[in-house]
Amino acid sequence: MFKKLLYIAFLGIALSACTEDTMDNINKDEANPPSSAVNAKFQVTDAIVATGFTGWGGAYAWYVSSYTEQTFGTGNNQLMKTELRLRGETAASSTFNNEWNSVYANLMNIKQIIEKCAEGGLNAGQKDILGIAQVLWVLNYELLTDVHGDIPYSEALVSDQPKLDSQESIYTDLISRIGEAETLLAEAAAEKMNNTGAQDLLYGGDPARWLGLAHAVKARLLLNTSYRDSGAYAKAISAGEAALAAGFDGAELSIFNGVDCDNPWTAYSWSRYYTGANGTVVAMMEEREDPRLDVYAWDAFGTGAAYAPAGDAELAKCTETVGLPMWLENGAAKLHIFSVSEINFILAEAKARTGADARANFEAGIAASFADYAEATEEDMPDPADYIAALGAPAIGEIMVQKYLAQTRDEQVQTYNDIRRCKALGEEYIVLKNPNNNQGGQNQWPLRLPYGNSDVVSNPNVAEAFGSGNAAGNYIFTDNIWLFGGTR
Repeated sequence: MFKKLLYIAFLGIALSACTEDTMDNINKDEANPPSSAVNAKFQVTDAIVATGFTGWGGAYAWYVSSYTEQTFGTGNNQLMKTELRLRGETAASSTFNNEWNSVYANLMNIKQIIEKCAEGGLNAGQKDILGIAQVLWVLNYELLTDVHGDIPYSEALVSDQPKLDSQESIYTDLISRIGEAETLLAEAAAEKMNNTGAQDLLYGGDPARWLGLAHAVKARLLLNTSYRDSGAYAKAISAGEAALAAGFDGAELSIFNGVDCDNPWTAYSWSRYYTGANGTVVAMMEEREDPRLDVYAWDAFGTGAAYAPAGDAELAKCTETVGLPMWLENGAAKLHIFSVSEINFILAEAKARTGADARANFEAGIAASFADYAEATEEDMPDPADYIAALGAPAIGEIMVQKYLAQTRDEQVQTYNDIRRCKALGEEYIVLKNPNNNQGGQNQWPLRLPYGNSDVVSNPNVAEAFGSGNAAGNYIFTDNIWLFGGTR
């Protein structure tokens, strides 16, 4: 009898264990495994695409391009309101809410990649993937803090109501992280690692090319700090030269075919035609007899209005009237995350400010821009040699103008940084002409961008910084970010 009872007890335990195991398996979604089970190399693909699409090439750039007057906001909707500097659009927490959420979502993905590369993780020891993730982390957080100032950082991806970190502390950490990325990628390159392969849409998993981008990102970070640290120019030169020595030739997304996959600028333009050519750029090009003018101010609709004067209220309200840059009609145009022209202009400016010879980088930056305009529009461009010769010695002012014209293609966020940085230094090389920038004696040109609504309504820390009642969002017109002289 005892043996029978013992047998029944063991049978019960076995059945219980079997049932528990069965239920565990039933609860597994084999078609959608948890992120912890996914190799980080697959997440790298999403992180790169999001960095370009929703980060540096999305609505942040579309709106900012009106503030920098590199494009003209038209179409009687959001970009029209931006062009006319209407506070209900410029200062609203809803304006950049999608981008705010998307960039933080991308950072959560990047955080998971970094965690998987830690000891005991699924990708432990893969220094190439960890280095790539650190570069992408820096690029995304740089974007957020450059446009918003103080943002959730140290607690952003671990707390429902994260505190705001100071931009100064964020930049300190970003520069440290990009240094870590340089070390990791240099070691990965020496060991000939390639754990991403074709999943890396920028460089095919080559850590040596990522190392070049890491150096370039470091140079830009340092240049951005130059108002706060005059010694940053020498450091930026060192990082920029390291980028070129590593063979850096730009970070470009070239995954578009113009049929079923379009460059985000083109997709936006085709869906709404809210982006036109701006008279501010046209005037600069006309003054220099710039051959890029014909493809920038293109009378796409045959209306005779190839461009619009900055802030023109009547043309801003029109749809499919104002001409536009020709590259907006090319869905296959590459999207820059960081162009080779930018690294050369960073070097040219830093060298000119420190008394070094800036000519070679100045000329290389212009030549790269001519090639980029030609490729993006599929139109011929003349050899830039005569144009460069006519510009004379590369003074600071002309370096900044040529960088502005080059970044008119699709790098307007960094132009926004440059304009604000130069203003902080008491310099105005890019003269903005939109009459709506100042109305009723009040500044209507945003010194920064408003926080996203999701955090304004749910995070007391962000809500306090955003303001409430009649003061809500007004800080963007009065308070510079820390980089350019402000306190937050």
